[in-house]
Amino acid sequence: MSTKNIIVYKSRYTPIEKQKIEIVERKGLGHPDYIADSIAEEFSRSLSAYYLEKFGRVLHHNVDKLEVIGGKTAPAFGGGKVIKPISILFSGRATDDFNGNEIPVREIAVAASNSWISKNLRFLNPDSIEYFFETKSGSANLSSAFERKGKIGSNDTSFGVGYAPFSETENLALEIERYANSKEFKHKFPFSGEDIKVMCVRKNQKIDITIAMAFIDKYVNSASDYRNKKTELLAEITKKFGYTQLERKIKIVINAMDKPSLGVNGCYLTVTGSSAEHGDDGAVGRGNRVNGLITPNRPMSLEASAGKNPINHVGKIYNLLSVKLAQKIYKTFNLPINVRMVGRIGTPLDNPLAIAVETNEKISDDIKKRVTELINDELSRIDELTKEILSGKVSVC
Repeated sequence: MSTKNIIVYKSRYTPIEKQKIEIVERKGLGHPDYIADSIAEEFSRSLSAYYLEKFGRVLHHNVDKLEVIGGKTAPAFGGGKVIKPISILFSGRATDDFNGNEIPVREIAVAASNSWISKNLRFLNPDSIEYFFETKSGSANLSSAFERKGKIGSNDTSFGVGYAPFSETENLALEIERYANSKEFKHKFPFSGEDIKVMCVRKNQKIDITIAMAFIDKYVNSASDYRNKKTELLAEITKKFGYTQLERKIKIVINAMDKPSLGVNGCYLTVTGSSAEHGDDGAVGRGNRVNGLITPNRPMSLEASAGKNPINHVGKIYNLLSVKLAQKIYKTFNLPINVRMVGRIGTPLDNPLAIAVETNEKISDDIKKRVTELINDELSRIDELTKEILSGKVSVC
């Protein structure tokens, strides 16, 4: 692309670690929004694999319109029951016929969903889920973009955002959820469900961490047993995350709304390990950004990346690439960095309308030149990112 479209500049923004207040959220594995994002992305990858196997290329699809519709359960100490299972609504667009060959889009969607749930949610039975399928064939204009010769143009006008490095608070939010949903943690605390949400609020040098963690009811015998188990969890997480390199004071609270004196209704108990069972719905795009976090103190894109096609959807690819560029620039030049990329519909992906690289540190002309060369090198290999998406090597949530 033209180097005129790449602007590397020094800004006067306040570095994240020096801001007086910082808010960071991470929605975990079993959160309804995370489930929606993950299943939409699994659906897209499965569709792409089918298209590649049958037709030698990925056909047009954007299956990012997906909702998890909450069910109804009756949790109880020692084990409750599911009254109405969750439902999943597939929408969006996908090529369902190619040169007279019918494509089993619905079957691919259901199989993708069942596969992801089986691998990630221990107590949610995929066979119990009711599926609604409203995915239709794509628009003629966008579908035809896949048929045109030469470089495939962006199928939307949108932008992506990335930054590096993570702040201490951001790392805490991400690492706490990942640890609490690790095999090691579940082996030690099997009563901990997958629906874990971490909210970190740093006020100057103090970090308040609120963790919502679903408990599996069959492992909890009584209100006092619930209190004891929560005390165990708090001790474990405090031991591992209750200090910081910057010597900030940390306070951790788990399930802040608990009132065990009320019995079952005063404890965060679930049958399946997800609040989706209680009627808490989920939708693609309401959860984590592609770097795994929700960070209102940082530049963010509202683009829903999960489920969008990995070939030419600029909103998906540029968000992932912005994060990759920011991380690589920081690692190479030790520059705290914000990256914004804008793409125009119809324009090749390797030729963004603009790339803004912003830092709050002094940068020489030589560094600007080297940053520009790094970006152009990554753009020349942008197809590699598509391959990483198809193989599941990069996450969108």
